[in-house]
Amino acid sequence: MTPVSDPSSFSSISKCSTKHLNLIYHVDFDRHVLKGKVALTVEVLEDKFSSLTLDSKDLKIFKVSANGQAAQFALGAQHKFKGSPLEITLPFELSRGQHVIVEVEYETSPSAVALQWLSPKQTAGKKQPYLFSQCQATHCRTMVPCQDTPSVKHTYYAQVSVPKELVALMSALRDGQEPDPSDSSRVIYRFRQPVPMPSYLIAIVVGALESREIGPRSRVWSEKEYVDEAAFEFTETETMLKTAESLAGPYVWGQYDVLVLPPSFPYGGMENPCLTFVTPTVLAGDRSLAGVIAHEISHSWTGNLVTNKTWEHFWLNEGHTVYIERMIARCMESEQLRQFKGIGGWKELQESVKQFGENNVLTNLVPNLHEVNTDEAFSSVPYEKGFALLYHLEELMGGPEVFMGFVKSYIQLFAYGSVTTEEWKNYLFTYFKDKVDILNKVDWNAWMHTPGMPPVKPQYDTTMADACTALCQRWVKAKEGDLTSFTEADVKQLNSPQLIEFVALLLQEEPLPLSHVKKMQEVYQLNSVKNSEVRFRWLRVCVRAHWEEAVPLALKMASEQGRMKFTRPLYKEVYSFSKYSDEAVKTFKEHRGEMHPVTAMLVAKDLKIDG
Repeated sequence: MTPVSDPSSFSSISKCSTKHLNLIYHVDFDRHVLKGKVALTVEVLEDKFSSLTLDSKDLKIFKVSANGQAAQFALGAQHKFKGSPLEITLPFELSRGQHVIVEVEYETSPSAVALQWLSPKQTAGKKQPYLFSQCQATHCRTMVPCQDTPSVKHTYYAQVSVPKELVALMSALRDGQEPDPSDSSRVIYRFRQPVPMPSYLIAIVVGALESREIGPRSRVWSEKEYVDEAAFEFTETETMLKTAESLAGPYVWGQYDVLVLPPSFPYGGMENPCLTFVTPTVLAGDRSLAGVIAHEISHSWTGNLVTNKTWEHFWLNEGHTVYIERMIARCMESEQLRQFKGIGGWKELQESVKQFGENNVLTNLVPNLHEVNTDEAFSSVPYEKGFALLYHLEELMGGPEVFMGFVKSYIQLFAYGSVTTEEWKNYLFTYFKDKVDILNKVDWNAWMHTPGMPPVKPQYDTTMADACTALCQRWVKAKEGDLTSFTEADVKQLNSPQLIEFVALLLQEEPLPLSHVKKMQEVYQLNSVKNSEVRFRWLRVCVRAHWEEAVPLALKMASEQGRMKFTRPLYKEVYSFSKYSDEAVKTFKEHRGEMHPVTAMLVAKDLKIDG
């Protein structure tokens, strides 16, 4: 094993490795802090071991002990985004193979990036406050002093004290609750996670939550205002889990629950073990939901069970997860749908490459993240360039069944561990040892270490896409006099994914004339489509055509929910319409306080606002 170094972490990963975390939290909604105590069970990896470094960011450290004895500690200089190394000196020396329990008493900051504290008015119920966390990629250190690197995996146990009107959940199995002995107005919830996992998968949510059973090992959780609609939308969860198990092997996490968050949640979903977090934007989603859930379920194998060793290898998490997600679509729907999703993914990759610039090293499949903030590097590249590589290899190696055999075998071999691209590639060559001559012809350097679009464009079956392309081209080529030929029937024959694709194709063309966009609204009534994947693309088409009536609708969608996939492009689109640039900035500033800290930071960058 090559010793690993993680450019996104300060912690000493070659010297020691965390095996278990024991967390005690007191959730303070008045001060917006978690008062915490964490005990880390650490295995020593070298002789004469007497000091270690943990990651921390914006934490107040009160006290550190090792095996119950006071330990000296110091916080190093604050790095611009990595936080401050917590240097701990033990009062004794240990040798390789021994364990030590390091206990830290601390408190989080009200501005901890992992945590978003919502006021009652930002919730659906309007009566109780709400807290949720989002640690991926490097924000767990704002919530727990730890080895905040995906190369280290540990189990955890937690006790969380919250006001008794509220419910706490974590990325773990529920282990009961009891009144808080030190405060009769509070209750303690307990959690256990017996499967070793990386720090970025630690997650907590506290709110006025209710649940409904949606399957033999699944419940859906949300505020009561959403819970019945959510239960109705998630009926296919168990079928999806069983399909994923048939492809990738047994589901090892016990429970698979889904939490529907308030609208400011920055991502489509987050694969927290035992409790997937999803955006409420999928609820009116008729089928776009299926993709999000299939994706998060797939992470139970690729990401959570087999994990990228550092964030430079993020494509191992996301490329494989998109591959399995689309295999689920193939099993539950059709191969044509999988092919169609591949076409849509290629388009998203083109958009990311265009945004970053085709020579930007962040569009490499394996980027160098030395001194790079992982939040700023995030894009569809690891997802879609990763998928394109796996699909290309599938074609070379003999088709979906053959290649899924490799993916399943890779998961079994590296289960409970963390992997680099090199280890993945070595196993690919071992597994397909009779096809090494074909694998040697792959331009690995172009795929892995070269910016821009991949060296090979997969030839997807266009059956489902043809109708979308044809309709798009009719609009692009139409003269003023042709506009009467368009009718409501044009879009009635498209299903939901095809409607999304049609509008996505319009975004790849030159902006349509205003007359065309107005006519499109008149015949297709796209303004009243609830599906957020359609809506955010349609509003961008309108703003691009300089339809002024669409500007307030675009800004409303950008600020009513905070999913970055929608919020960032909508703000950017309005900002690019020079007459309304100031309006975009003004709207952002009005809503900044309600936004998730990561979303706010990135939108401010997009709108060229400093600090």
